[in-house]
Amino acid sequence: MADKKVPALCGLKSVPELTNPVIISDVHLAANKPKTIMAFLRFMKNVAPRFAELVILGDLFDYWLGDDATPEADPIIAELKLYSSTGRRVLIMQGSHDALLGADFAEACGAELIADQIVIPVNGNPILFAYGDQWCVRDQVRQARRAVLRDPIWQENLLAQPAHERAAVIDEALRKCATENEAPKNPRDFDVIESAVAESARAAGVELVIHGHTHHPGAHVNAVIERWVLPDWEFDLTETSCRSGYITFMQGGRPQIQMM
Repeated sequence: MADKKVPALCGLKSVPELTNPVIISDVHLAANKPKTIMAFLRFMKNVAPRFAELVILGDLFDYWLGDDATPEADPIIAELKLYSSTGRRVLIMQGSHDALLGADFAEACGAELIADQIVIPVNGNPILFAYGDQWCVRDQVRQARRAVLRDPIWQENLLAQPAHERAAVIDEALRKCATENEAPKNPRDFDVIESAVAESARAAGVELVIHGHTHHPGAHVNAVIERWVLPDWEFDLTETSCRSGYITFMQGGRPQIQMM
């Protein structure tokens, strides 16, 4: 049986209510994205302190080999630890790029590692928080990859290998992903399916969902289930530079997307 510290088994399924959160996703921090790193550090200094909780819904990092193998993340850990040390809360969900992010990372940040698809009340209003790729059901390749990446036994076996061997496995997976994404496809194949979101929301007993992953921010308020999609972050590619944003809540409890 997989060890309980395996990342896939570490996410909390219930956490206390949020009072004044700021929510981000798909920041994709990486050593080869210095401008995005600097934008995140500015966010942590100038924006995040205005809120009581920072919620990260997956893909904080573009590449994660395991909590023992990414020393370049130390400045990010330090910023998150500084934030949580002031009495604020940090809640982190694993995405597809950082599915191996685990309990040691969360502890180092003073954070709560939360499970994908978790209901958390925000000022009394229950909301389903998710990464989002589980609802891209038309993308069969992604669903197969998600099943592998989040399998506890696969994670345990991979994390038992030396870091350089893990890197080879993940590099190969990323290469395959890049090749598949270059092939012509209907854009709808990459997006979430509303009926799948609605099914999850109804099972969870909520009427509002917040997720990331798709990189298509929007407020789907007239959908079967109200759905808010977070922006992704990108500051290092010339053709798509200076893109980022977050979700907060207005007085009265309504979400709002704020682009930076």
